[in-house]
Amino acid sequence: MNELELLGPRAYGESCGQAVLKETAEDFQVDEVLDIPLSGAGEHLWLWVEKRNLNTEEAARRIARAAGVPLKLVSYAGLKDRQALTRQWFSLHLPGKTDPDLSAAEDETLHLLKQVRHSRKLQRGAHAANGFTLRLTHLRADHAELDARLQRIKAEGVPNYFGLQRFGFDGGNVLQARDFAARQELPVQRNLRSRLLSSARSYVFNRVLARRVDEGTWDRAQIGDLLAFTDSRSFFPAGEAECQDPRLAILDLHPTGPLWGEGKPESSGSSLALEQAVAASEEELCAWLQKAGMNHERRILRLPIGDLTWHYPASDILQLHFVLPAGCFATVVVRELLDLLPAGPMDSSCVF
Repeated sequence: MNELELLGPRAYGESCGQAVLKETAEDFQVDEVLDIPLSGAGEHLWLWVEKRNLNTEEAARRIARAAGVPLKLVSYAGLKDRQALTRQWFSLHLPGKTDPDLSAAEDETLHLLKQVRHSRKLQRGAHAANGFTLRLTHLRADHAELDARLQRIKAEGVPNYFGLQRFGFDGGNVLQARDFAARQELPVQRNLRSRLLSSARSYVFNRVLARRVDEGTWDRAQIGDLLAFTDSRSFFPAGEAECQDPRLAILDLHPTGPLWGEGKPESSGSSLALEQAVAASEEELCAWLQKAGMNHERRILRLPIGDLTWHYPASDILQLHFVLPAGCFATVVVRELLDLLPAGPMDSSCVF
């Protein structure tokens, strides 16, 4: 499966040029934004960890081994890219225990930057956002054209596609999911089941969003849409008044698309018709998601880019800084700017 099949069309037309991303780990930096005040006391030890070319799950295993506890007692808010320099929180459940010596977990790929006690464990999805610093090298693009595109993206956002990382090499996760869906079976292995269900649901969402991009309605509310705020999982129907809400213009409120599961979409009108048409085209996959007991949820179609700034350290380098809500992909921002050239061994698929 190619990129267009897995994601969909760009919102702003052809790219402005080409560049390389992730020539080194430092070219893709991610900082988890966690708005939780830590008490300094409690049976959970929270760790602020810097990782280089190391995925989140392997970091958790190393922390568990160093602490001498089962892996299930190590928690984290979300998965971060492997081929990157990332900083994120982990927590260890240590009831009645003193802080362990975790130095055995550290090497050139993992550093413990801070540790703080707290009364509760770190929950999945607890982080509010992720901050990104991206360095695009070997840039082949006109700076004035790039600046104009970046200004537009800053003002209007980008389609909130799930990135290619979600689907595996050449869309292998989606192809596997379709095989299981054709038999209406679920993988026995828990991690594989979770990965394939997530990929299938993300793929159906991307198909809906691609149709909205084609129609030019991905960034505006229609009567019958379900609307949601950037940082909220709740939603409400759009009537005539809601479609004129000024918060749509300032990228605080957005139309949503379906994360398929049990129950019928609560959208109506042309929005519902489009979602049902996509579901009908992937009937086996959607039936499989429902049978698996996935809850029907919503995701915003438009991705606002927070605190977007950029500069050119050299004529062939573009450096970007921005903040995205949790669960959103920096690569879909870059996709609206540039085509990415291969970066050699560093440019394989990564975990997000």
